[in-house]
Amino acid sequence: MEPLIALGRFGLFSAAVWWRIVTPRWEVQETLRQTWGVSIRCLLPVAATVFPFGMVMSLQGLQIFDLFGAQRLLSSLVSVAVFRELSPVMATALVAAQGGSSFAAELGAMRIKEEIDATTVMAIDPIRVHVVPRVIAALVATPVLGLIGSASGIAGGYVTAVWLKGEPAGTWWANLWALTQLSDVLGGAVKCLVFGAIIGFVSCYNGYNASGGAAGVGRAVNDTVVTATTSAVVANYFLTTVLFGSVG
Repeated sequence: MEPLIALGRFGLFSAAVWWRIVTPRWEVQETLRQTWGVSIRCLLPVAATVFPFGMVMSLQGLQIFDLFGAQRLLSSLVSVAVFRELSPVMATALVAAQGGSSFAAELGAMRIKEEIDATTVMAIDPIRVHVVPRVIAALVATPVLGLIGSASGIAGGYVTAVWLKGEPAGTWWANLWALTQLSDVLGGAVKCLVFGAIIGFVSCYNGYNASGGAAGVGRAVNDTVVTATTSAVVANYFLTTVLFGSVG
């Protein structure tokens, strides 16, 4: 029964946040600050993580394509896999670990120090002031970081195939978009947008409702990373089915 009650509370919290997102006024400066902060914190980890994954994918794919003399399709394999799956999932995991945990910790500290209560006493909507900027930041930053991760993954594949294995650079670039379509890029961006929403709502809900002192803030951070990452991975299957399930 308790999980259902918690799910209901989360639903009501999410609905309240959505209502404030679609009904300005927004805290523009705070939103920009949060978006810039999470983007800068996650930029290097995303790029540095997806890059070697692209290298490994290129290395393994080249071994398989060598058996069939289809090395020219390697760049298409890497780009499709990176745009559709690898970059959105890896970017989401790192944004949850860096940005989501930060949001939960900040809001949790505000709750423990009674800053959120003080905001309410001053007749200022705490959700509009403290929560909405962070949710919007996650919504905006995650797709941007996903695209950066995609570029990094393709660059990693290029380094392995061309620089380390001696494949022709012209063949790599000529066939990069042979199987990759605009729908792959847009589909990956849609995934990141949904995952960003998951990170924003989960992290802010856990932080906003933290209790029990410093230990409670720690639990909120831990629950954010675990719940957001797990939910995004599960949602990824359904999004892949909807976006790419009928693609031949």
